[in-house]
Amino acid sequence: MKTCIIKSPLGFTKILGNEDGITSVTVLNSEEKVTDIIPIELEDCVIQLNQYFEGTRKAFNIKLNPTGTDFQKRVWKQLDQIPFGKTISYLELSKELGDVKAIRAVANANGKNPLWIIIPCHRVIGSDGSLTGYAGGLHRKQWLLEHESPYKQQSLF
Repeated sequence: MKTCIIKSPLGFTKILGNEDGITSVTVLNSEEKVTDIIPIELEDCVIQLNQYFEGTRKAFNIKLNPTGTDFQKRVWKQLDQIPFGKTISYLELSKELGDVKAIRAVANANGKNPLWIIIPCHRVIGSDGSLTGYAGGLHRKQWLLEHESPYKQQSLF
């Protein structure tokens, strides 16, 4: 398994993967040494994440290989269908997966998403529009949603 650390606007980001695909992208809550030489297996991921943060990429085209249960993978696949700049509620996501009663299991699978940003779990919000639960912290979720919003807040001064 290859590893690298990059710096993003939201903190240091750890990427894991190999020739079979990217298995994990996580934001860290501590400072880390940025990787000098990115392993070739991780280069596309680093490039595309940087493009996303620069605002020039709206969708990822990376070979993925996350580890999870069949149910988690179904949820993650559905998350991947949420368009850039759009949000969905946990209830709507449960409905799309065919079982409204599975809302807690869907929320749990969402929280175990190993591919931060690439599988856009940050686009899932509460039914009342609130920012609920986010492994990377609600401040990061808010930043990501604002970053993807077609309506940019302008400074008054």
